Amino acid sequence: MITDLISNLAIRCLDATGYLGAAALMALESMIAPVPSEAVMPFVGFLVADGKWNLWLAISMTSFGSLVGSLISYFMGYYGGRPLVLRVGKYLLLDEHDLTLTERFFQRRSGTLTLFLSRFIPVIRHLISIPAGTGRMPLGPFLLATLIGATLWNSFLLVCGMKLREHWSLVQTYSHQVDIVVVLLILAGAAWFARARFTSRSAATARTEAERKMELS
Repeated sequence: MITDLISNLAIRCLDATGYLGAAALMALESMIAPVPSEAVMPFVGFLVADGKWNLWLAISMTSFGSLVGSLISYFMGYYGGRPLVLRVGKYLLLDEHDLTLTERFFQRRSGTLTLFLSRFIPVIRHLISIPAGTGRMPLGPFLLATLIGATLWNSFLLVCGMKLREHWSLVQTYSHQVDIVVVLLILAGAAWFARARFTSRSAATARTEAERKMELS
């Protein structure tokens, strides 16, 4: 069963690295690395449901990781600006198009509330700390909005994982249907990633050609 294989692999990885491993993954999730919290926190919930991890320590450590990752992105934007972010991001599969959209989103609605709500929006929550840094958002409100938003989101996913673990026998009953859904989700995710990469590279190529033509004219 694919779901059993994935869950067992994820649980073993987290079990081997402990709370620090989970915190490190959430730090990466809050930076520009492609580590989705939806692929980490539910399995943290599995370990809590199994009695292997403490609930409040799991929430505290993963929220700490989210805060550290967000701070790194904030200071990258604050001190290095967009050039540094893009230079580092190319090694972490950063999509420049997604970064541009996030920057525009933050510029239109900059503020503590925007930063808080961004923690619940896919893609944007990974990158929102960068424009907060480049825009010189005060550190105090940034830390407060990030910590509260990240803690609520992480806790929600963790509780979802706990509930799923409690009803794992039901999942196994419909294992075939679940496997199909998992495979479809993996394929859809791969297709979306490939399309995003192709679109980003095509746009970059088009911009380069346009700039070259302007230089020649």
